[in-house]
Amino acid sequence: MPFCLLALLGLAGCVAETPVTTTTEVTRETVTTGPAVARPVTREVLVTQAPPPVRVETRTVAPGPSYVWTNGYWQWTGTSYAWVPGHWVARPRPAAVWVEGRWVRHPGGWAWVAGHWQ
Repeated sequence: MPFCLLALLGLAGCVAETPVTTTTEVTRETVTTGPAVARPVTREVLVTQAPPPVRVETRTVAPGPSYVWTNGYWQWTGTSYAWVPGHWVARPRPAAVWVEGRWVRHPGGWAWVAGHWQ
């Protein structure tokens, strides 16, 4: 009798469950419209409506010697343009140079080229 009980317990451990595998595919299509330390992979979006003229802004006092002013810009929201004000950004390394973002005219519309560090 004890042998039968041990055999049943041993067989219970041999039952294998079929593993469930879930695959999730994530597609990221990022449109970068502001300053970034690293340039993310972006998808170009053409906007048929030209951006409004750039606003003239007053710079505040820099929070420290390692900060760089990034000018404001017009961001496309999907339906209209919204102004993103300029601000101070900490330089990621001493020799880094900020390259301003800009709207570029293409056949069929306007495309945003994001600002980035060089």
